[in-house]
Amino acid sequence: QPQVVESGGGLVQAGGSLRLSCAASGRIFAINTMGWFRQAPGKQREWVADFTNTVVIDYADSVKGRFTISRDNAKNTVDLQMNNLKPEDTGVYYCRMNAHEGQYSVPRNYWGQGTQVTVPS
Repeated sequence: QPQVVESGGGLVQAGGSLRLSCAASGRIFAINTMGWFRQAPGKQREWVADFTNTVVIDYADSVKGRFTISRDNAKNTVDLQMNNLKPEDTGVYYCRMNAHEGQYSVPRNYWGQGTQVTVPS
């Protein structure tokens, strides 16, 4: 079964940078999208950025100009470079992959366990 694992979270002061990584593994026939979501304490999970296909990239307005997503299709990885971090960026960051496990499988979403990002105010 496909799975995704995140890494790279931590504590950073406001204005600092962090780079998150997500690696997909397991039985994967084709990946449609890979991207990032986050969930702040007491709030719903929200979308941050993703590749909607192999070439299109989109970002939430709150992170545009500060975050950059990159993907290595050969390695099935997606990274999130986060610059000029703000306290409101604090939360658990999740990687989500939408993929076909087999050639005739219905595409499904696969989530990682999340990685904590903390930006003290």
